[in-house]
Amino acid sequence: MLIVDGHEDMAWNIIAFGRDYTLSVEEIRSKEINSLATLHNDDTMLGWHEYQRGQIALIFATLFASPMRYRDGEWDKQCYADTGQAERLYRAQFEAYERLVDEHNEKFRLITTKGDLLNLIDGWKAVTDQENPRTNPGACPVGLALLMEGAEGIQRLEDLEDWWAKGIRIIGPAWSGTRFCGGTGEPGPLTSEGYELLEQMAELGFGLDLSHMDEQAALQALDFYPGQILASHGNPLALLRGSDSNRHLSDRLIQGILERNGVIGIVPYNVFLKAGWKHGDRREEVHIQQVVAHIDYVCQITGDALHAGIGSDFDGGFGLQSVPVGIDSIADLQKLAPLLVEKGFSNTDIAAILGENWITLLQRILPSNR
Repeated sequence: MLIVDGHEDMAWNIIAFGRDYTLSVEEIRSKEINSLATLHNDDTMLGWHEYQRGQIALIFATLFASPMRYRDGEWDKQCYADTGQAERLYRAQFEAYERLVDEHNEKFRLITTKGDLLNLIDGWKAVTDQENPRTNPGACPVGLALLMEGAEGIQRLEDLEDWWAKGIRIIGPAWSGTRFCGGTGEPGPLTSEGYELLEQMAELGFGLDLSHMDEQAALQALDFYPGQILASHGNPLALLRGSDSNRHLSDRLIQGILERNGVIGIVPYNVFLKAGWKHGDRREEVHIQQVVAHIDYVCQITGDALHAGIGSDFDGGFGLQSVPVGIDSIADLQKLAPLLVEKGFSNTDIAAILGENWITLLQRILPSNR
């Protein structure tokens, strides 16, 4: 089955560590032994061979930088002190995607229109009907739908039109707190500038990613924003008993997203799967079946399988050392299929969860042409 991943910080890793995602996971890990990348971001989960072997047809590829107050050391250059610096970092990451696509067009394609998406998926389906990408790496290009995580890269609201023209199709206003709203670890409502941002996003047709928004701000956005809603990467708070983080999704927020026909991408990250797990703990404490439990929880709330997906966030501050046993790379997301069968999901349900829900959502966002 084709997989769509709702969240990957590829450009951040390309710039921060020089990771070359045209290589295989094995090649990248071999090059990065005892490097800054493995010290601060674990061993990579992403690579070209694994995208093909796992039939990863499409990625929501992010632009992401963090405020200077979260800087992790001298090595961490992807941090901003003001909106001007944020804009420069975000534009540099967009240019990293442009270079990736220009130099490796046979491997990666920007997806900015419905036509782009249709051609991509038709190509993958044609190949998977006739061949097996697991034994024929390089058979299909991977689509990149661009998502801006944290909106401080938008220095002026009038710049939204330029970001749309560049191909950004989804925006999440928060990571930590921003001038637009409260965020992870920094609670707060939508600000007046946040409402203005949402109003102009809606006029242009952006999807709104509620991931990382503080619940108060996210609930306000659900009431205010008329366009497509999603949570590209977030897990149910109810399965993380004892957590006091505002990063996770309450039942109230999940229900609101589902009522707005949104999709929630479950994150296969041990910290988001088992309350109290922390970096340095044993991987064996968390199993891939706990990913299925989080998917199932979302499906049980809505009564169908049309609103759950995957938002791996792989290489987004963690990697191999921090994912469940049973997952060695992104290719292993295919292992979710038989586990979902055991849970009682049909093949149609599983195809929806692994990819089709994100494809359907993206079709509601993408314009017919440029």
